[in-house]
Amino acid sequence: MLQDFPEDELENNEITVLSCPVNYSRATFEDGTTDPLLSSFRREMTAMRPWYDMAVKKRQRTTVGVSSISLEKLPDFLYAFVKGEEISNPRQDISLAYTLKLAAEDLKAYYIEGVTSQPGQANASAKLLQDWFWDETVAGEVLLAIKKTCESSPDKTLNMMGAHFIVPGDVARRKAN
Repeated sequence: MLQDFPEDELENNEITVLSCPVNYSRATFEDGTTDPLLSSFRREMTAMRPWYDMAVKKRQRTTVGVSSISLEKLPDFLYAFVKGEEISNPRQDISLAYTLKLAAEDLKAYYIEGVTSQPGQANASAKLLQDWFWDETVAGEVLLAIKKTCESSPDKTLNMMGAHFIVPGDVARRKAN
């Protein structure tokens, strides 16, 4: 039986919080051989995979893949920039800086496609998704670290990518304060 109520629902402009059964805590491993941030990053990406796969199956498409770096190799490729390691460009058609930019875009798309496949998150606002990615994921932390590394690079193109294209300007300003 349907029943009418004399009052309308209160308007609520608050952002709902993204929730997920995946644990994104930044656990530290002290095994002496594995970087704790890299370990957390790999675990987080692995934990996001079922949600991403569900998104691809449901939508029958993805925007992930422009870098041509597999999801399995993406964490190590990106993390090499955090460590300031010498990096071999997996693509010969574009510069390493542009490959980095595309890899960062793949990473963000992977997370956003995955999280929006979760129940109740299909219509999450862009602000909510941006805040979640940059404030609550290890992936966001990794991209912020890449930004810093690239900004101090002698390579002018990498420097430009770090300064302007890896992290959105509003996020960079907020995180700098």
